Amino acid sequence: MTGDAPAGDPVEVLHGAADALVDAGSSKARTSLEMATGGTRVTIRGKGVYDYRKRLGRLKVLLPQDPAGDAERRPIIELLAPGALFMKNRGAGVPADKWVRVDTGTLSDGNLVTGGATDPFAAAEVLRGTREATFVGRTEVAGAPVRHYRGTADLAEAARDASDANRGPLAAAAKGFAATEVPFDAYLDDQGRIRKVRHRFSFVNGERGKPVAVASTTLLYDFGAPADVRLPEEEDIYAGRIAEGRAGE
Repeated sequence: MTGDAPAGDPVEVLHGAADALVDAGSSKARTSLEMATGGTRVTIRGKGVYDYRKRLGRLKVLLPQDPAGDAERRPIIELLAPGALFMKNRGAGVPADKWVRVDTGTLSDGNLVTGGATDPFAAAEVLRGTREATFVGRTEVAGAPVRHYRGTADLAEAARDASDANRGPLAAAAKGFAATEVPFDAYLDDQGRIRKVRHRFSFVNGERGKPVAVASTTLLYDFGAPADVRLPEEEDIYAGRIAEGRAGE
């Protein structure tokens, strides 16, 4: 679709997309993570809220139905915080009433994939590493008029320019992914806020040593919606061992 070109260079516009979210304060979010595993393409979906000023979010993540159909999987509740991911209903031997805490700076993908959902603000900060981008045209996302951009971001550059909360995780992703370049499609409204962003990541499967393609889509809407996120108390965090692996594997 064609339309009037936006004011400003597309690369510079995308570099500022994360700052526009901070100005907005908060929003609701929907996430989708698509990956091929075991010869089957699976999609993990999430829904929740995010506070861009406090860098706190809450998502309910739905895993795909068990192929055998034996048991319905409970949603994983995820709390996103600076440098940390908290998960409830994680399984892997964790008591149902306990949270698991993961240091996102230690994850090889910086939690862009591990939790089954990309942290909405991290998704925005990936765009700080935009190296090249073009304006595709005007369109709509969920009824909102937007400008569609297509380009490529570099994770190492994104990490250098990211907020303190995402600098470590994005740097880890730059080292852990099969490629530091991330193709994307981003849809920004007239306030420069991201309404939709789709990244295509590539990480190396530890067992097979082959790159795995992952498509992550984040939809943001209802800007200014309440986003009261409370992190778990220390006594509610599980301290034992858990099985490793990304959500959905």
